[in-house]
Amino acid sequence: MKKLIGRILPLVCYVFFLSCSEEQNFDQFDDISLTPTLASSILYVETNEEKINLIPAMSDVVRDEFEFDAFSEGVFSDRVIEGALIYEIENTTSKQLEITLEFLGAGDIVLDTEIFQIDPEPTADLQRTVAYGGGGKSLEYLINTEKVRVTINNQGDNTSTSSIVNAILAFKLAGEFRVRVK
Repeated sequence: MKKLIGRILPLVCYVFFLSCSEEQNFDQFDDISLTPTLASSILYVETNEEKINLIPAMSDVVRDEFEFDAFSEGVFSDRVIEGALIYEIENTTSKQLEITLEFLGAGDIVLDTEIFQIDPEPTADLQRTVAYGGGGKSLEYLINTEKVRVTINNQGDNTSTSSIVNAILAFKLAGEFRVRVK
């Protein structure tokens, strides 16, 4: 009897295993779609009220261009689906300011522009999200960007001072983008 059970039990287990398993399909990898959201800081510009007061009223306090070709790199440009740029502005100065951010392509051609009118303190922090791709602006604006130009213009005077100690203007730019990994 023990010999019979010893021979039948492995056979039953083998038949059970075959009846409960499916043929493996290793082509499923081709059906997988990986689209994570990548987030990163892009730009931070800060100036204090003392520096603003050194510049004549109605003048550019900051005007800088930054080489920026991260969006045109193939690892991004070939895989980006959609995304957003997130602007945050904090103004604790006594100045009314205008901030202009320009995305420049080849030959310094302006591809896209964002303009912000900032009231003097007390001002709530400003946050603006601009979508690209999908229902937003064209992704081509970002993909073809080679430089970013930031201009901060003092729309007020150059003598007033804020009641806030160490008053500053802080301009932050971050991005969140969905990219196709596979």
